[in-house]
Amino acid sequence: MATVYQLHPDNPQVYQVTKIREALQAGAVILYPTDTVYAIGCDLNAKSAVTRVRQIKQLANDKPLTFLCPSLSNIAVYAQVSDPAYRLIRHLIPGPYTFLLPATKLVPRLVMNPKRKTTGIRVPNHAICQALLQSLGNPIISTSAPSVIPEAEQPRSPAELFDRLDKLVDVIIDNESSSLSSRVSTILDLTDYEPVVIRKGLGWEAVADLELAEVD
Repeated sequence: MATVYQLHPDNPQVYQVTKIREALQAGAVILYPTDTVYAIGCDLNAKSAVTRVRQIKQLANDKPLTFLCPSLSNIAVYAQVSDPAYRLIRHLIPGPYTFLLPATKLVPRLVMNPKRKTTGIRVPNHAICQALLQSLGNPIISTSAPSVIPEAEQPRSPAELFDRLDKLVDVIIDNESSSLSSRVSTILDLTDYEPVVIRKGLGWEAVADLELAEVD
């Protein structure tokens, strides 16, 4: 059974954040809120935990896992960012955007796409995510929690989501919300010179104004 921590959505309690950080450092898999959907995640550098996330998600090892960074400077540590990509990312973050970028050597192989050597990175506009990232000092894996549940059985509230995933994770973070977001991030492929929109999600309106190319 997972340990549940209740965190204030705007001012997460430092003591609780510290306990979650210690769990992440020990290899815990967590269920936590983001500025899009609830996510399943772990410390980027905890290999055994990343493997568990993949098993929960049922992802093949050639499928990249997205992870969260606290700022643009952190993105530049884990990805190769061209000048045009830098300007675009700076314009959009923090927010509900996933950026596909060429990975640096600091990205574990278990996380990236081994053929393309790319990775997905987000900078969330979310107080709890930012508090965890600042406390941990490492990026945190972020993969959609609702996507591991069959579409016909999708939970209608955080409580239902917690019940469904209680035995699969070690820590559950409750942000005291009674509603459950189902809107995913907008995905932008920045691996080439010209950005390409892979998926339209939250925040799409801001991207639409930029008149970027889209995947057919």
